[in-house]
Amino acid sequence: MPEAPLLSVRNLRTWFDTDRGVVKAVDGVTFDIRAGETLGVVGESGCGKSMTALSIMRLFRSPPGRIVEGSIGFEGRELTTLSKRDMRSVRGGRIAMIFQDPMTSLNPVHRVGDQIVEAILLHQDFSRVEARERGLRMLTEVGIAAPDRRFREYPHQLSGGMRQRVMIAMALSCNPRLLIADEPTTALDATVQNQIIALMNDLKARYGTAIMFITHDLGVVAETAQRVIVMYAGKVVESSGVEPLFERPLHPYTVGLLASRPSDQAILERSKLDDIQGSVPNLLDLPQGCSFHPRCPRCMPRCSVEAPPLFAPELGRAVACWLHEDGRGREGDPA
Repeated sequence: MPEAPLLSVRNLRTWFDTDRGVVKAVDGVTFDIRAGETLGVVGESGCGKSMTALSIMRLFRSPPGRIVEGSIGFEGRELTTLSKRDMRSVRGGRIAMIFQDPMTSLNPVHRVGDQIVEAILLHQDFSRVEARERGLRMLTEVGIAAPDRRFREYPHQLSGGMRQRVMIAMALSCNPRLLIADEPTTALDATVQNQIIALMNDLKARYGTAIMFITHDLGVVAETAQRVIVMYAGKVVESSGVEPLFERPLHPYTVGLLASRPSDQAILERSKLDDIQGSVPNLLDLPQGCSFHPRCPRCMPRCSVEAPPLFAPELGRAVACWLHEDGRGREGDPA
């Protein structure tokens, strides 16, 4: 019997009430993450990647935001119904999150070491001396030289890459089962980005931490993830193992994302990159039918009328596209 997923998200809908109407930021998202696995979550800005993560952590402002439907199961507990107190014990302890810009997470008026120690004391039964030792050890683990000196410094005294390493050290210091990384390398230069990716892969291998890696960069997904979900306009349009997705993408949107990646040859020749025509739809005024159909080169009359469910044309893969209606069945049906 297969092991139960560490995290199981089912039909999650997080909507926001605004003066102009309801924004369906997350609209029926379903996926699993297993222990020790890295799941890549990709898509253009505004597709719902980050809001899915914030929904899992229950970190969005409510009101105006609300989870209107769905479940978030983690280690056998339903997170959507936990009290605020119980959720605080999960957040930062069992599930940790790092963000694109660590300066939004680190307090600029407190020393780095004090912030790490406080995070450890909040979630671990340590003395302050033990918490300090643990914090210093984690700074060493994430490759920060002279950890004693860095411990006494303020966030503005560190480089962007070093601040991101501090955030990773802080997140892993409480031994989380799941680490959510929301665009953690976007603001970094290519060299530091590669170092952070290598660091996260190494720490996952060492500690067995599952990772939900949110990014718009498919190259990062190829280097880090075992499975990937592709999101568009608040929905999952494709899910797959990484290798099958890169070898043969199923959804026209995924095909477009892969085609728009710059190749080494294109960079050398300064060639014009392929792009996906049109723009991401306004979540307050989504098109009828498939949300991608106004931009889709393979659009059929049905696509503008009826939204497709997730079909399962191959084992371990799912795609929300009428082109694959004649596959093995809908996701969850017997293969």
